[in-house]
Formats: sequence, structure tokens, C-alpha cells
Amino acid sequence: MMAKEVRLPQLGDTMEEGTIVGCKVNLGDHVKSGDVLFDVETDKATLEIESPADGCVKQIMAKVGQTYRVGTPLLILGEKDEQVSAEFVQLLKGAATSVAPAKAKVPTPVPVAPQEVKLGRTIPAGRLQKIAAQKMLRSKQEIPCFYLTVRADVTELVAYRTKFNQAGNVEVAYNDFIIKAVAMGLARFPVMTGQLDGDNIKLAASIGIGLAISIPEGLVAPIVKDADKKTVVEIARYSRMLADKAKNNQLTLEDLEGGCITVSNLGALGIDSFIPIVVPGQCSILGIGQIKDVCAPNDDNPDSIGVRKVMNMTLSVDHKVTNGAYAAQFLDFVKKTIEAPADFK
Repeated sequence: MMAKEVRLPQLGDTMEEGTIVGCKVNLGDHVKSGDVLFDVETDKATLEIESPADGCVKQIMAKVGQTYRVGTPLLILGEKDEQVSAEFVQLLKGAATSVAPAKAKVPTPVPVAPQEVKLGRTIPAGRLQKIAAQKMLRSKQEIPCFYLTVRADVTELVAYRTKFNQAGNVEVAYNDFIIKAVAMGLARFPVMTGQLDGDNIKLAASIGIGLAISIPEGLVAPIVKDADKKTVVEIARYSRMLADKAKNNQLTLEDLEGGCITVSNLGALGIDSFIPIVVPGQCSILGIGQIKDVCAPNDDNPDSIGVRKVMNMTLSVDHKVTNGAYAAQFLDFVKKTIEAPADFK
């Protein structure tokens, strides 16, 4: 084979650059097609760059801790006894400088053990925290939001879920019912899947719903794909699979792309309600509070008081995409769907 450069590939639709956080080969190593050459950190995940061909590592131009634009030459492969000309190397190095300049970046430290947190100390921001900081700042700068809050009566849902789980072999969480209701709502109100595209609103080709998951390193929101086409049980299985991958740091870029909306549930932490921040690239985010007992008039006898289970839901919406009336109809549909769980499939 003739000497061949390996360039930083575009590992996702929105990827423009990546930081080299690990080099898996040394000068002179023989690699096979598919072998991992580098670990690269993007704005969404840490991914692997594989060798596109068999060959011997003749030159490594990428440096760990440096950020490069997509298309930047990172490494040269060739035959074991092949001589790679200095002119060819310099040409590629020149391309890396002029076409895809790198900027210094300190790689995210990976603790062996958790660092002790004390007042007065400076602690490093983890990879996920830095990504979240960049995204949330962008959201506040670019997404003019309005906020809608409703209180859903989930008394029937609580009872339905208990019976559902007793009868089945898959444990279904409240989030699974909520995701299904949201998916049904997006199918009924498709503008809620949209993004501003010039003078147009571009609607999503499929319904993907992000599920916010807390892990020791921070917060991730992998996507439940085609949620409108899945049953509640299928959503439960898919969500558990995503949660397991998140906890084991095995999420792929595909797991993190394609969301229209995110569901963030802080009810388990005792939060009644909160205003979540829209993820850039999505139209809205739904914040879910805890289920609480409240006293309310009985439907069959308004003169008597009974205990009902209620849950607050707050929807943050990109006003560039839709208006309050449309979003309110969407949220009302989700609320009523959750309140009538017998309609779930």
C-alpha cells in the first residue's frame, strides 16, 4: 500500500471538532482495519477512531490533549519497510495547521477514586459537566423560552402501574408511561418536534425522546428512538438498556442523537416542580415533579373529600418554533393521556 493519512472523521451530524484524549498505538506498530487508533472526545461522547486499513504506523501527528477540526490528518499508515517522504509529512502537517488549526486543551482528569470535596478547594470540572455547561449556555443565549405548568391527577396511573407490574414480567417505571404519553402527544402535535431552519420549521422525521439519567460523572440524556411506535413495555426495556449503557460508559453517538424533546424527572429527589433548560437541537423539555397526596373533592360526591395523587409537569418551549397556545394543547393532551392510563398500549 502507498502511505495513507488517517484524518479525524465526522462521527456525528453536528460534530465539527474533537479532542484527542487517548492514543492507542505507537510509532512502528502494525494495525489491522478496525483496530482502535485514538479515543476522541466530542461535544456528546468519548468515541473511538478505528483504522480504515491494515498497515504500519509511520507517523503520529495528533497529540493527546489537542483539539482538531474534522478532516485534520492525525496519523500516517504505510508498508512496514516503506519510506514516507519528509515532504509528504510536512504537507499533511501544513494542512493540519492551515485548514484545521488545533487549540490547546487539557484532557479531563479521570479520578482513580472520588476526590474529597471541601470548602475552599478547587475541583476539576468533569467532561460531562463541561459539555453541559457549554450546551446550557448556548441554550440560554439562543433559545427564547416560555414555560407552561400543569398538575396531573395520577391517582389512576399509580394504581394501573401497580397492577401492570404485578401481571407482567417487565417492571415499568412512571417515566415509561410519561415517555409514551409524550410520544403520542408529539404525533398529534408534530410542530413540537420542529427546529427553525431559515424561514421554515423543519419537523423531525421520527420521534425520539431524551431521558435524563444521572450517573456519577454527571447527567446524560440518551434517546428512546421511535417512541411513538413502541409499547410501554418496549419503552421500559429500551430505557433500561440505555440506563445500563450510561452507567457503564457505553453510550454511542447514535444513542445520543435524534431527540425532539427530553423528559427530566426529579420527583425521586423530592422536587415538587422545576423549570428545565431546553437541550439545543430540541424544541422543548418536560420537567416532572414528585407524586404527592392532596385532598380534593370526590368526583362522584363533590361534598366529600378524598385523597388524590398529583404530579406537577413544567414544559419549557422554544418560542422560535411554536407559540403558547399550540404548546398548551400539546401539554394538555399529555396530561389527559397520563390521567387515563387504560388507554396505554
